[in-house]
Amino acid sequence: MPKHKQNIQAIEPLIRNLLKSIGEDPEREGLKRTPKRVMEAFKFLTSGYNKDAGETIIKATFNEKYNQMVLVKDIDFFSLCEHHLLPFYGKCHVAYIPNGKVVGLSKIPRVVDIYARRIQIQERMTQQIAQAIETHLKPRGVGVVVESFHLCMAMRGVEKQNAYATTSAMLGAFESHERTRLEFLSFLRREASR
Repeated sequence: MPKHKQNIQAIEPLIRNLLKSIGEDPEREGLKRTPKRVMEAFKFLTSGYNKDAGETIIKATFNEKYNQMVLVKDIDFFSLCEHHLLPFYGKCHVAYIPNGKVVGLSKIPRVVDIYARRIQIQERMTQQIAQAIETHLKPRGVGVVVESFHLCMAMRGVEKQNAYATTSAMLGAFESHERTRLEFLSFLRREASR
């Protein structure tokens, strides 16, 4: 995957101009360091552009005959929506059925972070996570469910603070075998009902 060209330093003057544009004084004591803080925040919040999910998966892939579902659930994530640059955040659940290879469990949350730490829409992020695991691990199937709150929906527009969005991506056995898909979803429901 080609790395995105970033010019993080350019953010500082943009934020200074934004503060002026809304009628604030960027030299005011509380705002003086805000442009630099925003620059540092965006450097972190968009760090997924400089990471490759394929490399992350391949470096921690091991031959193993295990052939049952592997599920990592309740992976916290934070992202920025591409429409308003406001955060959306929540939980991601990832399952796969190995096909002779497994990946180190800690790599699955890393893959989630790689795609969450970009300017995103939830639907695309869900699909990218599933496709990365399918492409680089080549399992019999992958299932991804993302549940999140969108501040662009809570703070502005419709102003619905308790609404959350759920998206899913089902590939391979998770798409073609209803029983596999239902087993995955039942694991998620069981946890939610505790």
